[in-house]
Amino acid sequence: MLKWNDIIHLANNGNPHPKRRVEKAEEEWRKLLTDKEFYITRKHGTEPSFTGEYCESHQPGLYTCRCCGEALFDSNIKFESGTGWPSFTQTIDNTAIKYVKDTSYGMVRVEILCNVCDAHLGHVFPDGPEPTGLRYCVNSASIKLQE
Repeated sequence: MLKWNDIIHLANNGNPHPKRRVEKAEEEWRKLLTDKEFYITRKHGTEPSFTGEYCESHQPGLYTCRCCGEALFDSNIKFESGTGWPSFTQTIDNTAIKYVKDTSYGMVRVEILCNVCDAHLGHVFPDGPEPTGLRYCVNSASIKLQE
């Protein structure tokens, strides 16, 4: 189970190797994704808060990467953060997510990407509940619930 110091270490020193890699040209991604999904996952966009499909979803299942299908989060670790985006306390596997230091907009944050296909998922913050203290803040357009 990763904690905030582990996340910072990974963002600064490199990420674990993924189980597999999926790489496609931009045109291929455009054919597979809606305009919104493409903008968020491939161009590092953000959906407006409280508008995403999974913001208030409590259906059981696995949340996978919208682009490559890699399992990322279990619905059992989803929680209501009040932020307007689906939030999780940990990933399914420590190799599922890539962590990148993000200094955009005058802030220092940690961006989370799918470690298999580099799809932008959102950001992780150190203000989540125990036992990890983490809040993986994820765009609904970046994930898909597999029931």
